[in-house]
Amino acid sequence: MDLHLKNLFGRFQEQFGSGPGLGPGSSTCLMKVEGVSPNFIKSIYKGSAALYRTEPWKRLRPCHLFGIRVGKDSDWSGKKQPFPCVQFIGGDGGDVGFYMFRSESDAKKMTGPRETIRVPNVELLRVSYEPEALMFPSNKRMIKSLSLEASGTDRFPVIDIARCMSSGELRFRNPTLEELRFVYAFMRAISLVHPLLQEDKDGAPKWSRMMYFETFIETVDVQWPPEMAKGHDLVAVTVSHPPGQAYEEKASSTASSTPTKYAEPPREEVFVDVRVNSNGVLRQCTLCEKEVHGDQSQCCAQCRAVVYCSSLCQKQHWKETHKSMCGLYKAMMEREEELAMKIFLFPCSADQPCKWLESLGIHQKGMWRRKCGCYAHCPLGLLPVKGGLWDSWGGLDDEEYPRDSPFHNHVRDGISSPILLSGWSEYYNLRSLPLSSPVADILSHPFTVYYILTALNISSKNLLLKGKEVILHYLGPEGELDWMPAFAEIGHLLNGSGNIHIVMVGPEVPTNLSGTTSGISSRVRVNLVRGNYQDEATYLPSPHIIVALNCGLESYSAWGGALELIKSRGVPAFFTEQSEILCANAKQVLRGAGLHITHPVTPNPFRSPVKTHCLSNNLPSYSNGFVLGVNT
Repeated sequence: MDLHLKNLFGRFQEQFGSGPGLGPGSSTCLMKVEGVSPNFIKSIYKGSAALYRTEPWKRLRPCHLFGIRVGKDSDWSGKKQPFPCVQFIGGDGGDVGFYMFRSESDAKKMTGPRETIRVPNVELLRVSYEPEALMFPSNKRMIKSLSLEASGTDRFPVIDIARCMSSGELRFRNPTLEELRFVYAFMRAISLVHPLLQEDKDGAPKWSRMMYFETFIETVDVQWPPEMAKGHDLVAVTVSHPPGQAYEEKASSTASSTPTKYAEPPREEVFVDVRVNSNGVLRQCTLCEKEVHGDQSQCCAQCRAVVYCSSLCQKQHWKETHKSMCGLYKAMMEREEELAMKIFLFPCSADQPCKWLESLGIHQKGMWRRKCGCYAHCPLGLLPVKGGLWDSWGGLDDEEYPRDSPFHNHVRDGISSPILLSGWSEYYNLRSLPLSSPVADILSHPFTVYYILTALNISSKNLLLKGKEVILHYLGPEGELDWMPAFAEIGHLLNGSGNIHIVMVGPEVPTNLSGTTSGISSRVRVNLVRGNYQDEATYLPSPHIIVALNCGLESYSAWGGALELIKSRGVPAFFTEQSEILCANAKQVLRGAGLHITHPVTPNPFRSPVKTHCLSNNLPSYSNGFVLGVNT
């Protein structure tokens, strides 16, 4: 009897929902929206599926309210944001989705401790993820006829506008085309930024089991699909938690420009000598590029990011460029704590690579020889190899490096599929590696490639899930040419599903290795090609995706030909940079080449945990620290 009741309640809960929420979706259908096109609906469903994959409901509850700002107020009817406040529902049971409110006040009125309160004359936009089997026939027909993308295995979004009447009943209507544009921009933006929320353990009441987050505000560029664009390809979307925070919007901004995020430094141009504590490392003056002993250098007193040899250079640089950038640098410096990976037990700062390697007992050993300059005389890709995997990992203890063996117990319903990872902690647990092992520093390159293929690019992920091959063009390899044993690990992560063909192209590939193929595992093979990408691409197999890691994309002259080719082919391309300031330069170069940034700059969960600094600034820098993409 108990089992029967359990099954009965499970079916009831699946159909009608429980906990926070206003019940199942209505009979509204996007096909009935005036002026809507099939491509418009497809874009909405793609954005919805992308958000669903990020699983915001794991951490977010209805009490976590978000402020949303899409473009400028003047972009929308009534000269105001349609739905500037959002909450996610279903994380603690019941209907999974999110609600968008006309105001923060409306959201608070309708958010009860255990359920959604029906407040008379309050209107909200609902996005509910429902199993296809429970949807109304009109929505089923639309899904089938347009081949719409599912969210998860069998769920699809139902979007409606609900209004609570004075009698307590709900009235529903279809959203307008403008309201759907707003929803699309929100879904694309929140899927990128909600993983950046940091838990506020000190600010939470001791008695509360609810997760609290630190104050958060972030702006990302979202690219409109062609059918949604209205004169501008990109729109700036600002997400804040809790609501009520806002960036000042300059009057001269264009409709598609990013709101001003960083406050300018104080007007008083007071210069104070702040010495750099750099443990005797040579630094370089930002202005004159003169090398100076670390203890004798100084930095900007306000942002503490930029290094100078003297007060004279500091004052001149302030007048020329730094005055407008100081606030940006200060904000980047404040993120240092957020970017640090505190889970590891080995030293995670390597301003002096040789000393760092010596402290771990791996200096001038195995693949680690490419982590300092001691073997610079040896051509890339041609480091002498003595023995097997143990020697490649520099003689680390057996339990400190990944063995050449498959992962066990990762088959679902008798079907193997690629292992999807969220970060280093999950991988180290999977391989039973101690957190004192530094292998993440080298594995960052192959794992960033794997992360791009399985988390950032849906088409390559689908190919792998179907057991097919993904062809990847890897631009500008350097130290990676000697790290093939590390790249073999992603073959095990494929877990028996699909293959990856990596074509490494760049001028640093040795002549005697160009044209060779290395089958580094049964599912991963690497071709090496010497030359510039734009000159060699015609002779290469057509790629599904292009990557360039730590690419130093600050110079269009060095990348111009490759970027023009990427633009003409329209192939998804992803780039990583070591610091946020390099990302800012990269964005300018990409936009100057006519490329639209469709995956905004985000921290890479598989960045190296080892922090370094540029010679001329103190900004935190990590190998593969940040990722951005075009044509995605």
